[in-house]
Amino acid sequence: MKIVINKEHGGFSLNEEATFLYGKKKGLNIIKDEKRSRKFCEHYYIDEIKHDNYFADWDIERNDPCLVEVVEELGTNGCYGDLKVVEIPDDVKWYISEYHGIEEVHEQHRKWS
Repeated sequence: MKIVINKEHGGFSLNEEATFLYGKKKGLNIIKDEKRSRKFCEHYYIDEIKHDNYFADWDIERNDPCLVEVVEELGTNGCYGDLKVVEIPDDVKWYISEYHGIEEVHEQHRKWS
């Protein structure tokens, strides 16, 4: 299984090109709100610009095949960080651990106390 993580301070995010390509691959009509967007603070919506239609890249499942394709196709430049595709065995239960925006994939383990 392939998973997208961020490897630099700043956290996971997609740049504009990656956001629109992801939308195209998913069949989403993503629109940028030019009035509210500023450098490093873009606002995207699906179909029309209204609160209920906000598109948040941080809500994308990191193992989403379309997201993986986008990062593999466009490279590693996120809006704030450096995106990387890591591959783990398909049967592993995993989670993403983050420290100051730098992420790692960890295997889930059981714990009792």
